[in-house]
Amino acid sequence: MDIYKPLIALLAIVNPIGVIPFFIHFTQGFTPDQRKRTIQVSAFTAFLVIAVSALAGLKIIEFFGISLASFQVGGGTLLLISALQMLNAQPAETRQEDVHEGDHKLDAGDSIAVVPLTIPLLTGPATISTMVIYADKTQHWWELGYLVGYGVAIGVAVWLAFSASGRIAKVLGRTGINVMTRLMGLILAALAVEVMSDGLLKLFPVLARAA
Repeated sequence: MDIYKPLIALLAIVNPIGVIPFFIHFTQGFTPDQRKRTIQVSAFTAFLVIAVSALAGLKIIEFFGISLASFQVGGGTLLLISALQMLNAQPAETRQEDVHEGDHKLDAGDSIAVVPLTIPLLTGPATISTMVIYADKTQHWWELGYLVGYGVAIGVAVWLAFSASGRIAKVLGRTGINVMTRLMGLILAALAVEVMSDGLLKLFPVLARAA
């Protein structure tokens, strides 16, 4: 397993900078302490989703009797859809109903940090699929440790981005954030094609012979 690819994919999918406008919107009217608490819970939840997906995701799909090759094709398709959304300057995990849901949760404390900020705006099906696929490629326990460590790195990235949200928004502006999201989408699209092709070759070995 290329130990750097999972981190690149996670950074492209999670893209905390692209979620900053939603963070600012959902936390309007919060006190500094409330905003700080929201940032901490979001960062920890993002780490938790990634770590659990890496450590237990394979067991979960085995329980449902799903082959990894099928999961790779499905997960790769999901990643590609996410990439296309990002190329249109939408966060990879965003759905319009989830954005509006945050309006009704401003008085719900930590729940805003979990839903919708972390799930699904930061982490969601595409993130989980990515971790399950890369967890299967591990051959040693320390490689799983790398994946969990990448969860820590993503949590720190979320904490840093949200903590500096006001300054980042002023520096980048809406246009800058859109450009960043599109760049991450392009990287994610390339990774998605790689994941899908690997799964298709496992499902249809004749494709490898034809190539």
